[in-house]
Amino acid sequence: MTTTRKTGGSKVKTGTGHGRGHGKAPARAGSARAAIGRGGQRGQASRKGGHVANSRPRPSGGRPGAARSEADAAARPIRFDQVDAAVLEVHGLVHAQGWLADRALERALRDSRLFAAERRSVAEAVYGITRWQGQLDWLLSPSGAVPGLATRYAGWLVRFGGVTADDAARRLAVPAAVLRGLAGAEKRLSELTDPVERLSKRGSLPFWLARRFIEELGEAEAVALVGVLNDRAPLTVRANLLRGTREALQATLGTEGTQATPTRFSPWGLTLDGRQNAFALPSFKAGRFEIQDEGSQLIALCCGARSGQTVVDACAGAGGKTLALAAEMHNRGTLWALDSDAGRLDEARRRARRDGVDNLRTRAIAADGEADRQLDDLAGTADVVLIDAPCSGLGTLRRKPDARWRLTPDDPERFAALQKALATRFARLVKPGGRLVYATCAIGRAENGAVADFIAATLPFDPAPLAPQLGAERAAALGVEGHTLQLMPHRHGTDGFFMAAFTRRKA
Repeated sequence: MTTTRKTGGSKVKTGTGHGRGHGKAPARAGSARAAIGRGGQRGQASRKGGHVANSRPRPSGGRPGAARSEADAAARPIRFDQVDAAVLEVHGLVHAQGWLADRALERALRDSRLFAAERRSVAEAVYGITRWQGQLDWLLSPSGAVPGLATRYAGWLVRFGGVTADDAARRLAVPAAVLRGLAGAEKRLSELTDPVERLSKRGSLPFWLARRFIEELGEAEAVALVGVLNDRAPLTVRANLLRGTREALQATLGTEGTQATPTRFSPWGLTLDGRQNAFALPSFKAGRFEIQDEGSQLIALCCGARSGQTVVDACAGAGGKTLALAAEMHNRGTLWALDSDAGRLDEARRRARRDGVDNLRTRAIAADGEADRQLDDLAGTADVVLIDAPCSGLGTLRRKPDARWRLTPDDPERFAALQKALATRFARLVKPGGRLVYATCAIGRAENGAVADFIAATLPFDPAPLAPQLGAERAAALGVEGHTLQLMPHRHGTDGFFMAAFTRRKA
């Protein structure tokens, strides 16, 4: 796991160590974090990128008055003064004290008396302001001065929240004059002639990131990508096949008041309507599903784990992909989850118990060279090793909108150096003829194709095609290129993931 430093009660990732580097374990049912959805999950078990779920489970259909309670709750007028106070509290924690947005939201809503609709409004505003703050600041302050938090919030309400300038100014106690620049927003954006500046301002991105996307993808595709990165991510779950089929889960969710549709590519996935707190559903508590992005599910599918094998999830974190591998193994064989964060491995074990996984073994290892000695007994024993490496997380900006403002231009290359070191460390666990899968939730060659090339050029591995694990039809639909696959939000509807597969030479 990456090391962390505490800032204002939050954990800010420094990008060292060997674990996830971002993303967290699923929040417990009923917590504020589970209730409001989040800015990041790394495509896995917890962060739903501002995809807002209800803060309370719906009353059960058998309880007297349940329908009336729901109707009464829906009819309550939103108390905008309390919503605005909560939004400004969170915004202040993020910008003045360096908190991560999801943790600041959890703090603000944990003991609040807000109604479910008000919690949704707070979450929508917090993630919306965070996504669009680059564009808003440019529109609100032509001189380049940073607007105050209340001004920025008022600007978001006008530009994206359907509130008039006068009403927003009154609600946030800011001069109406400061919001006048929003009236000509589209005209000002259309007058930008430099492609990078235009993408930066229209897509609300740091200039360096807009330039990188255009250089690597071309302007048209960069524009398409950024358009999707500023949308809310879907709420996707993986059916736990140890507890039943996807079809059975879909039917059960229907009885719990949640509509679910099968995912386009993953054979295990369902997309939920997002109206309920998924963590509070009886089917979740019974271990019937895990919240996991469809792209993350496909990484587990590409591993080709089978019953009776020895499988290693080398950067397991809280076990999102580990649990998917366990289901593929049908609880037979040995499944190792490794990470330098013992706390996250504790969470993986808790989730495994809920999901009925009983072939899991965990081991906390050092984040430095000491890990090599700690892994000596596993060297050359694994049929499959997954290295889901820490990365910049550029593929998950839908879920973690504040990450764009925290990353620096040097981060992709800095992570790439770490990724190569981890590939070298964990590749030795693969036995001759075994399979290595390298994966990230990044977009860009430095962390993906360049690291895959490094593995093929410097380690005793040959590229292994992905189609046999995915199936020829699915591989073609996804655009698999031999042993690699880059998933993109605007192409596939998933988060941005990269995966590459290799086979260890036998001689």
